[in-house]
Amino acid sequence: MKDRRYGPKMSQIAGADALSARKRFDDAAEKVLLEQCRRQDYEAFSKIVDAYQARVMGFVRRMLRSEEEARDVTQEVFIKAFQAMGRFDGRSSLRTWLFRIAHNLCIDRARKAQRSLTTVSLEPTEDGDSAFDVPDERWSPQEMVLTQELKDIVEDAIASMSTKLRTVLILHDQEDMGYEEIAAAVDVPVGTVKSRLFLARAHIKKHASEYLDQQVKN
Repeated sequence: MKDRRYGPKMSQIAGADALSARKRFDDAAEKVLLEQCRRQDYEAFSKIVDAYQARVMGFVRRMLRSEEEARDVTQEVFIKAFQAMGRFDGRSSLRTWLFRIAHNLCIDRARKAQRSLTTVSLEPTEDGDSAFDVPDERWSPQEMVLTQELKDIVEDAIASMSTKLRTVLILHDQEDMGYEEIAAAVDVPVGTVKSRLFLARAHIKKHASEYLDQQVKN
């Protein structure tokens, strides 16, 4: 007997291990799917899961760095989305809304685990919560030829920054979201998104530079 409190399980609608490639809907097709989902149409919702599950999973995995926990949270994202579909007003895109749910769940997990996360200390803001003008200069480790050791250092730097900084970094550089979409997903002003992104990159640059300086000395 199905548990109607939670809607369909991931294994029922897509398969917990079926992380398909990203698909895109045009606005009209997405609107039709959303209307069907509001009528508790599991088949329509499975198409949304197929389209977005891999992207959400990738984001959550980078946030939590635990495969098992990432799968649990990803499943919870879509369960919550299905439950709340009737309240989704369409003012943001479906993708933005799903990442907002994922972001909130990752924050909850971090708080419950009472993780101690290292942040960058850089005036005039703490964690980028006060907006300030910063140049949009990318420092992308993907643009460098990375040794495995440096890759590990970059990953450790990302893991050691605060959840706030890590979120905007992943959404911008991995999910290719613009400032406005990230602001809608995490519910902060655009200026705060820019500040956090600047601090996140400064954090990575500091960690990587220490390693590269050591390599030069050697």
